Amino acid sequence: MSYEMIAIFMFATMMAMLLTGQRVFGAIGFVAVIAALVLWGDRGGYDIAFSSAMKLMKWYPLLTLPMFIFMGYVLSESKIADDLYKMFHVWMGGLRGGLAIGTIGLMVLISAMNGLSVAGMAIGATIALPELLKRNYDKRMVTGVIQAGSSLGILVPPSVVLVLYAMIARQPVGQLWLAGVIPGLMMAAMFIIYIVIRCWWNPSLGPALPPEERAMPLGEKLKLLRAGLLPLGIFAAMMVPFVNGWTSLVESSAIGAMTAFVAAVLKGRMTREVFETSVRQTLGISCMFMWIILAAMAFGAVFDGLGAVKAIDTLFTERLGLDPWIILILMQLSFILMGTFLDDTAMLVIVAPLYVPLVKALGFDLVWYGVLYTITCQIAYMTPPFGYNLFLMRAMAPPEITLKDIYGSILPFVLVMVFALAVVMIFPQIALWLPGYIYGN
Repeated sequence: MSYEMIAIFMFATMMAMLLTGQRVFGAIGFVAVIAALVLWGDRGGYDIAFSSAMKLMKWYPLLTLPMFIFMGYVLSESKIADDLYKMFHVWMGGLRGGLAIGTIGLMVLISAMNGLSVAGMAIGATIALPELLKRNYDKRMVTGVIQAGSSLGILVPPSVVLVLYAMIARQPVGQLWLAGVIPGLMMAAMFIIYIVIRCWWNPSLGPALPPEERAMPLGEKLKLLRAGLLPLGIFAAMMVPFVNGWTSLVESSAIGAMTAFVAAVLKGRMTREVFETSVRQTLGISCMFMWIILAAMAFGAVFDGLGAVKAIDTLFTERLGLDPWIILILMQLSFILMGTFLDDTAMLVIVAPLYVPLVKALGFDLVWYGVLYTITCQIAYMTPPFGYNLFLMRAMAPPEITLKDIYGSILPFVLVMVFALAVVMIFPQIALWLPGYIYGN
């Protein structure tokens, strides 16, 4: 059997195992180790798995993963995120669609605290959604707002998905985070512009709150503003030393985790239950990501040994004669297709051994491609029939919001995301300017 056929057989076997419901790391790691044993015998098979584990254990930036996850759960479980929404409620409720705009702002800040999409979805569905519905906001628009806003969690730093991409693509985490800042804020601004235009055109979609509901002494408003901006202070305490080169990435993540913990203690919200829940969730998610990274590295090592990436590159560029940009667009379309039944981590682990070396061979920047991959994952999260965010919203939404409402809510936001993806593809400096500026200095 040729190496190309072996690679195809490995990929098909892995997909078949995933479709049977096997855990992602189990399916990928099993195929990698069995293929290595068959191809190179006992010594080769054991060495690939062992060396992948050692590379993972020696990857110093991996220490940032539990730090950022812990920081996010402390801020979420201690209800500091609730203060954010109260701030937006009072300060922006007088605008048409003001609470929906505030929800996007809440999602951006939650993203900067946690780095996971599911955290933003949980907070948006439990805090923002009931308030929006109670104030007669259109249920389709608000479910779309929460789904789209929560997807920013995998793009705005500290994105856990970009940490995983950095490990697999062997790119600097700091540069990837900085590359996600401007595209993430640009996409949030596009969402806000869409909300403003829709609510201006049709005020019934997002009515302004009556003055009596927003009536509050200026002193109380300023106090609420300070409480709501606390997460921004935590984010600044973490990122400013890193951007200025005073601390390493790992040291900055430790500062963020400790600052969040101290803030919860000073506000009297660090109970035993909050601490235990935060630690347990951090341990579970961190271990899950480590197993997935280990499986991906082993699978990638076998693919490298087979020369599968070179064969695919030759197929696309020489035999089929496709332009590199056409190949890139086909890659993004395949991510959207896979996103209908897989989450972002599974997608990256499955195709990274193929796509990342191919993108490099085609002459594209891998940091820029990391941003493209992440935006495409955001689109895939909201793409029917099995988009990840669609079912999270169905699980968390009240009974009056049907699956039809959830499906119907996402179309305009998906179109905004596709437009943002096209803009970043056409103008790579949107993603590359900030890391170039910071690291150039």
